[in-house]
Amino acid sequence: MTDLPETAQLLSQALRRIRISGSLQYCFMPQGDWTTDATPAPWRPKDAIGFHIVAAGPCWVDLHGRRTILETGDIAAFPFGTPHMLGAGEGGRLIDPGGDLPAQPWPATPTLHYPAPGPQVRILCGYVQCQATGFAPFRAALPEFIHLRTAGQNDWLSGTIAQIVTEVDQPQPGGGPILERLTELAFLEILRRQFQTPAPKGWLAAILDPTLSRALLALHDAPTRDWSLPALAQATGTSRSALTARFTGLLGTSPMRYLRDWRLYLATEALASTPDPIITIATGAGYGTEAAFTRAFTRQFGTPPAEWRKTRSRPE
Repeated sequence: MTDLPETAQLLSQALRRIRISGSLQYCFMPQGDWTTDATPAPWRPKDAIGFHIVAAGPCWVDLHGRRTILETGDIAAFPFGTPHMLGAGEGGRLIDPGGDLPAQPWPATPTLHYPAPGPQVRILCGYVQCQATGFAPFRAALPEFIHLRTAGQNDWLSGTIAQIVTEVDQPQPGGGPILERLTELAFLEILRRQFQTPAPKGWLAAILDPTLSRALLALHDAPTRDWSLPALAQATGTSRSALTARFTGLLGTSPMRYLRDWRLYLATEALASTPDPIITIATGAGYGTEAAFTRAFTRQFGTPPAEWRKTRSRPE
């Protein structure tokens, strides 16, 4: 156990577990008045977080009829693929950059031009794949729309965004992987800032609660331990009833259900990143048989673990 407070340890653990497994980005440069349906395409991976990085603005994003102005350096992210519109001016032509993209693979980041009279906007669009959205408490900590301003902040995130723009504007050999890593690093920082935003309920509130932070840290540190409610209550120095009430009040779940969800999420990591047999992963998740694990996994993620592995496996 380190000397960090429980809150800092849990945030560090969360960031270590937020594995960015891939990304895709393209640039489009419309001029004048225009609109586009920027809802992520149906082929977007289920664990992807869509984004727009404004390299030169302004433009607007419309979500549920509410319009937000995006300026140069702004980042707009949509963790759940919420339908939205993007545009500039009023009554402009409808463009479809997603439909105009060339077939993959791309030797370089595609740039789509839409010339017209009027000012030009430059936007880097795409998504990052974030497996942590499969863990319900993390997922519940994310809003459907994240808007960050980086211009004039003079911090490393604003510098990273500036470098992303440079990589798009001045492509160099081998620049594709660099652009991907920069984008992924930026999104880790975006998520870290989101996790530090106060909330009345949910995982963010739970890690700031003295009792729950101790309980969560115990479960995260030793997920394979044969935990019981009395053992967890003893480890956190509280009663079983008080601990259950805190879990229910802030997380909307019981301690043992939280542990089950955490183990199943860790199982997805093992399925995606190791060749371990499913029975080995099932045992590590606390299940006595592969069949019981398969039933629980399928209920949680909508697909059996063997099928899930085929679609999510990636090289380390």
